[in-house]
Amino acid sequence: MLRYLYADQLDQYPRLADEMFTHRADQFKTRLGWNVSVDAKGHERDEYDALNPLYVIWETADGGHGGSTRFLPTTGPVMVNDHFGDLIDAPIRSPLIWECTRFCMAPGQGAHVAAALMLGGGELMTGFGVRLFVGVFDARMVRIYKRVGSSPEVLGSMGAGREQISVGLWAFDKEAQHCVAERAGVTCGQSRVWFERSFGSMPIAEFSAIA
Repeated sequence: MLRYLYADQLDQYPRLADEMFTHRADQFKTRLGWNVSVDAKGHERDEYDALNPLYVIWETADGGHGGSTRFLPTTGPVMVNDHFGDLIDAPIRSPLIWECTRFCMAPGQGAHVAAALMLGGGELMTGFGVRLFVGVFDARMVRIYKRVGSSPEVLGSMGAGREQISVGLWAFDKEAQHCVAERAGVTCGQSRVWFERSFGSMPIAEFSAIA
């Protein structure tokens, strides 16, 4: 199932929090070799985790972390503006655009988890009136995005081949929602129930496409 948790709620779910930050360390530091900080607990955290971001987390049947991603509105500090500004024409700042970062999959999880996380992102769009997501991604994610039917519009890239890093924008229309839900093995109705467990019943905004 999907859980939507702000950083200040993570202490209510200690196993999910511990495994999420541990899996992030394994993915980004150990396997990908990124220059990220890992603390004495084996957790990967950065300055944006201290800004009370919203996490979308796939919780496995036994209560563990299957995958997660992190969201922050671009009206405040975000990674794409602070560290990847040379890949975009101008800083991205809008209450209608949120940044999505730290897309992390637990070891052994299938593509359905990636699709479920993207479906959760779509719920944030409909629930909070977000129009677009912006994010930084590496070359390995291109195949995953295509597989689950949620590829971004690329704004800029650096590097080549497996080392390429890009900034992209995601929209999420109704057609994409149904496509991603099918790949996740989750009905759109069930997805909405999970969202409402966290935020209650909210007016559903119309999906928007990239202008």
